[in-house]
Formats: sequence, C-alpha cells, structure tokens
Amino acid sequence: MEQPRLVASDVDGTLLNPQETVSPRTAQVVARVLAAGVPFVLATGRPPRWIPRIAEEAGLDGLAVCANGAVLYDIGRDEIVWARTLSPVQLHDIVSAVDSVLDDCTYAVELVGTPKDDRTFVAELSYTHPWPEGPHSGLTRAETLGHPATKLLIRHRAMTSAEMAAAINEVLHGEVDLTFSTNNGLIEASVHGVTKASGLADVAERFGVDREHVIAFGDMPNDVEMLGWAGHGVAMANGHEAARAAADEVTGPNSEDGVAMVLERWF
Repeated sequence: MEQPRLVASDVDGTLLNPQETVSPRTAQVVARVLAAGVPFVLATGRPPRWIPRIAEEAGLDGLAVCANGAVLYDIGRDEIVWARTLSPVQLHDIVSAVDSVLDDCTYAVELVGTPKDDRTFVAELSYTHPWPEGPHSGLTRAETLGHPATKLLIRHRAMTSAEMAAAINEVLHGEVDLTFSTNNGLIEASVHGVTKASGLADVAERFGVDREHVIAFGDMPNDVEMLGWAGHGVAMANGHEAARAAADEVTGPNSEDGVAMVLERWF
C-alpha cells in the first residue's frame, strides 16, 4: 500500500495500551501522520463524552466516529456533526423482542450529546457496566427508553456477549445492527446499516479520499465492517478472531504499539 491518505483507529484494545493510555511511541507517530497532512480519525464504540481525554493524549482535534458509527463528533469544536438514532418505539420493540428469548437483561441508552451535556447516558437502576465507571442515576425502563438514542446497551451478567448475540439475532431478524466490543455480557444495538464503516465512509468523502487509500485499525467484532471496508484493514494481535479474519494484516498487540508498528512504514 502507498502512504495512506486517511488513518482510522479504534480506541480500546487498539490505539490505547492495556493501561488505557496512548503510549509516547503511538502519540509520536500520530503527530507525524498529522504533520504529513493526513487526517487521523478515531472510530470507536465510545460515545463523545469519552473522547476528550483520549484525543488530548493523542494530540487530536479533528473528527471522531463514535457510538459504532451512529455519531460523528467534531472534537475541536465540541459539536455533533450528525447522529443516527433509534426512536423510543424502536427501543421498546427491541427490548420486547430480547426479553422474549433472554431473561434478566437490563438496558441503558446513549443519547445524542457532547461531553459538556449533563445527561447523555441513562440506564435502568439494575444496569451495571462490564467495566469500571462511576454510578449512574437509575431510571425506570420506560424513562430509559423514552428518548431517541444513538445506541441501546443490552446487559446480561451471566452470559458472554457472543452467547447473547446468537440468541438475540434470532428474534431481531436484522432489523437493527448488533455488535459488541467486549465479551463480558454486553451487546450494542444501533440503526440498521450504521457501523463504523458507514461513519468512516462519510468522513472519507468529506476529505475527498477514496476507500482504497484508507487504513483502519481495530480489534473487536464492532470493527469487522470497517476493517473490510478500508483499503487496508489491520487487526491487532490481541484482537478477536472475527477482527483478525476480516483484516488484510495482523499487527502486534496494543501492549507493543501495534498501530505505531504499521504506521512507521510511511510516517
């Protein structure tokens, strides 16, 4: 591949090391990418509220594809460029379908908003994250599902995400897109057709870059479409087998600056 004209990277398990920070080596190569006039875009399952700290460490102030492609966020302007949302009716329908095949699921939603907005995450009282995070204000299910959301989070503490996905896909029949970025009992649902690939395609068009000149990095099933769409998809050695299978190349793990290893060929 010639020098990429646009670089896109997942965040957790990819750009971040196991300590969830951007290493000096990775930050340096990001700086060289930007100095060469090549956009560096974050493409993550994270909502905009979780982007500023990562962007600061990486030295980024451009665009970020957030919520698995449901939101395009302008980091420097702290603005939502666009959002693809599930309506309250759709949210209730999804939850009803899931409850018909799985017991004991709890739910949360990501709402449209920037880091400065007070409430962009709402959840049922019984909902728990599979990762450490501060407490949230528990709501009733009706309150949780009462506003348009960029994604629905479906949690089951006694199942893996892969097990959940297999069961849920049977009743949703492709009406929404399901994916997961952890195997610890969390499935994320978004508008059908909305993926990191669809979000990145919009970004590439804005920069006038054809897909064959895009390089993308990822590690989990929510990266599969993006890795297949990009001209050169790179999976992390620490990544899920689905991501590795979808990629053109497997680089080193995030613990060894796998993203930097590849980008240093050109920058």
